[in-house]
Formats: sequence, C-alpha cells, structure tokens
Amino acid sequence: MTSDEGTPEGPFAAGRDLDAKQRAQLDAVLSMLAGDEHAPTAIREPGQAADTHIADSLVALSLDAVRTAGRIADLGSGAGFPGLALAVALPATVVSLVESQRRKCEFLARLLAAAEIENARVVCSRAEEWREGESSCDVVVARALAPQPVVLEYAAPLLRMGGTMVDWRGRREQAAEEAGERAAAMLGLERVEIRRVVPFEGATDRHLHVFVKTAETPARFPRRAGIARKRPLGG
Repeated sequence: MTSDEGTPEGPFAAGRDLDAKQRAQLDAVLSMLAGDEHAPTAIREPGQAADTHIADSLVALSLDAVRTAGRIADLGSGAGFPGLALAVALPATVVSLVESQRRKCEFLARLLAAAEIENARVVCSRAEEWREGESSCDVVVARALAPQPVVLEYAAPLLRMGGTMVDWRGRREQAAEEAGERAAAMLGLERVEIRRVVPFEGATDRHLHVFVKTAETPARFPRRAGIARKRPLGG
C-alpha cells in the first residue's frame, strides 16, 4: 500500500503542537550541531539542519504507531536522528539511541545533556548485540542506515509482537522493495505501507516504509555481527 502526506506548513510542521520547552530543546540541538566540531554530520547550518534532520525526523509523527509508542529504538543513530527529535516530541516515550561507534556515542551523550532531553539514552552497541532490547520495543526506526533487508534483520528481534518498524527511504526502487519484502517474510514482518512524505518545502523522493511484526522472529536472528551486511536476506 502507498499513501501520501501533504505539503508541510513550515520547517517544524509535523511538530507544530510542540510547546515552548520542546522548541527550546530542538533549538539547543541545532546549536550543538553547528558548534560542536565533532558532530557526525555534514549538515550543520541551523536552517538546513532544521529541515534535513529535525523536520525529516518529525514527519514520522504522522504514524499512529509512533505517536503512541512507549519504547522506541533508533538504530545507527549517528547524529541523533530520527530518534532524538522524536524523544523531544514524545516526552512520555523512552527512546534508545543505538550506535556502535564510540565517538558518536560520546557526541550523543553531550547532545542529550546540552538539550536536557531526559527520556532518551545512548546505547553504545551494535544492534545485533543489544540483547537487552530484544522483544522490548514498540517501534524501531532507522534512517539512511543500510539496505532494507539489513535494517529489517537488525530491527525484527527488537520488536515486540505487533510492533512497528519505520524505515526512512528515498526514491522508490522495485527490486530493492521486493528484496525487502522477501527479507521481511523471513523475519516475521509484514510491510503494511509505503508513505510518501514531504517533511519540508522542496523535499522530494522521501518515503516511510512501515512494517509490522506479525510472527515471532526465528531464533537464528540476528546473525553474528556483520553477517547481515555481508550476506543480506532477500537476495
């Protein structure tokens, strides 16, 4: 199924219900991205980062599963998106920023402290090795992380039954989507929607691929660290 979201009203249109504290937190995030030379992103200018990072993250609030989630995991969080922005927008939700690179983990910890975001935590681990997270998440999100079969293999073991995986993707490609569907079937996931989104003015070819966990993920997943990338499912 494919659906569309309309044209945004501004850079934070998806988060237009944010209060003054939340907007101040997002401003602190933008300031940190601009001012910290170790920020792991090439997009640091606040105006551009507000669109490319924050608005692009908050567009997931269009999904009921995201808005009502009690626990969200952001895989390969990097500079903190989409998970950090969602943590600001959803203060009652516990958000785990899962990142394997130590330097990025240290940046994320500084960012959480600077913006006073108390409902998010940094998990410095590979997704495949985060045993504490298994079967515990209502929603798993990932943006620009890896080919879809790889992302799904990381995510499926972390989801509870009925939980939702949201994978940010660009231009649609039939072969890649078919590989994703084949991988999903092996992991107990079902793709329920591909939603075209326009998180900010001028944004093109942006889609949220939405999967639901409909069956238990086989015990052999996740495979050992690195295997999902070397031998992706669904090929």
